[in-house]
Amino acid sequence: MAVNYRKFRCTPEQVFAVLENGWLYPTWVVGASRMRDVDAIWPAVGSRLHHSVGVWPALLDDTTSVLEWQAPRHAMLKARGWPIGEAHVSIDVHDHQNGCLVRMTEDVVAGPARLVPTTLSDLAIRYRNSETLRRLAYLAEGHAE
Repeated sequence: MAVNYRKFRCTPEQVFAVLENGWLYPTWVVGASRMRDVDAIWPAVGSRLHHSVGVWPALLDDTTSVLEWQAPRHAMLKARGWPIGEAHVSIDVHDHQNGCLVRMTEDVVAGPARLVPTTLSDLAIRYRNSETLRRLAYLAEGHAE
């Protein structure tokens, strides 16, 4: 399981304001390139974001769904990226001096990506999620809603 941390200069509520706007997903998630639709009940448990991954013209349509939602402290998403696989992604937010501390964990749970040795996949995921958290921080600290 890959784990990343980042200090944000904003409140947990501001972080979750970004997460609650499904249309912002490709602006902070590395690899997501466009939104196709957001379920009307997003971010209720079971709701989905309909997005594409990749770079045009090699785009794959897939979804991310909510497994757990306890704003403004915890969210667990199931991110699909077939044919590569699926991952559970947790975002946990804790108060911290002058803002909050965000922890993102990602665990590959299905698909061919499970065949990659954990040390290699975790390294790649941590590298990608470092940028993902940087983008999320820019949005949350800038009060995007």
